[in-house]
Amino acid sequence: MWQGGEDAVRNGLPHQQLAPAWQMLLLGDGSPTRHLRLLTGEPTEVDVIDMSAIGTDGDCAPDLIKAVPSPRLRRQVWLRTASGQRLAYATSWWEASHIDDYLQNRSLPIWENLSRIHAELYRDVRGIYYGHSQPLEQAFNQSGPFWGRHYLFWHHGQPLTLIYEVFSPYLQNYLGPMGGKATGGKAIGNRQ
Repeated sequence: MWQGGEDAVRNGLPHQQLAPAWQMLLLGDGSPTRHLRLLTGEPTEVDVIDMSAIGTDGDCAPDLIKAVPSPRLRRQVWLRTASGQRLAYATSWWEASHIDDYLQNRSLPIWENLSRIHAELYRDVRGIYYGHSQPLEQAFNQSGPFWGRHYLFWHHGQPLTLIYEVFSPYLQNYLGPMGGKATGGKAIGNRQ
């Protein structure tokens, strides 16, 4: 329904469009898995849906995928509480030859893997999205629309991975209402 680029990320959105607490989660450069743990009081766990070699394919990813050297590997996960509540969907794209250096335990969230090896990173949020997705409604057991974002992780001045995340409206139980009026930015067709 709507997407915003670097200006929306840098300047934030009107509060009627996206409430301040949600802006901190979506536009901030902190670890979402850590934020989810702090919000829910439960460990954030990962259910790996898929890990696939995609080579040089664009994989319907944001254009920033070109910054990640190929051949690439795509990792798709659900982020959930230890009690099973799905809180987010995430896809990440990695240079296939280096993924084992950074994701030594693929069943853990990315941030936990990177923290264990003391990787110094910079999270560069580049885009934000607001839209509907029937598969996500079913998976989250929540009605949309949904807020999502994409960002690059930089390590030693080089892009390490591109990450796309979509958050469940269930988080309103902790963050309050999302807001949700699609103002400013760019309206887009109904994509899933």
